[in-house]
Amino acid sequence: MEKLEIKTPCKINIGLKIVRKRSDGYHDIETVFYPINLFDTIIFEKSDSFSFDTNSTLIKTESSNSVITAVNKLEALTGNEFKVKIKLLKNIPIGAGLGGGSSDGAAALLGLNKLFNLGLTLNELEKAALDIGSDSPFFINPKPCFAESRGESLKPINFMIDYPILIVNPGIHVSTKWAYESIFLKSSINNSLNYQSLLSYDWDEIRNKIVNDFEEIVFQKYVEIKAIKDELYNSGALLSLMTGSGSTVFGIFLDNSAVMHAENKFSEKYFTFIHIP
Repeated sequence: MEKLEIKTPCKINIGLKIVRKRSDGYHDIETVFYPINLFDTIIFEKSDSFSFDTNSTLIKTESSNSVITAVNKLEALTGNEFKVKIKLLKNIPIGAGLGGGSSDGAAALLGLNKLFNLGLTLNELEKAALDIGSDSPFFINPKPCFAESRGESLKPINFMIDYPILIVNPGIHVSTKWAYESIFLKSSINNSLNYQSLLSYDWDEIRNKIVNDFEEIVFQKYVEIKAIKDELYNSGALLSLMTGSGSTVFGIFLDNSAVMHAENKFSEKYFTFIHIP
């Protein structure tokens, strides 16, 4: 095999609870990762030397990115030097709470493993992915999962959403560092995610029990993000939540007509995407 193309998805967090701050500086969380069929594309082609290119000007201006991190990690792990041209075509908004960078890094591990016949197992790739991002292991085999610890402890759950999901990203950068630091200014947090309520498919119950701890502080600082969530509910969403620490908000709708009507309210001003199951 000389060339390989991988489409790699994003995710939403259906609820996100901060459990505790760890001694290593990270935070233990509880969340449900749910894959969304909005994809980045990564093309790998064997070459005489290594090169990386992307259509994203934001990534081009960075000295490092998740794909390069993945290459370096895999070279250190295997002792190989990968002579390959990698081209990343970005569609997933950057810094949006959708895990696009983590997904790209995981896809780089998968792609190189396959292209160069490294023979690494999914478990080995998941361990390598953790050095890329806390949610990168999820993208090695992206299925609905309950996630604990930093987000790398994954438990697949039998939960499938049979309704269309509208993704709305306002292009606001919410600092993840600021979000994690600010949330611990609160003295009391109910820090357990009742993810079992999702399995009831009772959307009234889910709305009452599934929350994202980051919403309160983010909505206070960025009222536009809260307005998006409010408008999604006004448009008939069965459930609407911010994903990650923001700024993307999603809404789950009853049918295609409802979701397309809602998208029309946002698409002129914001990035939107409709996930069709």
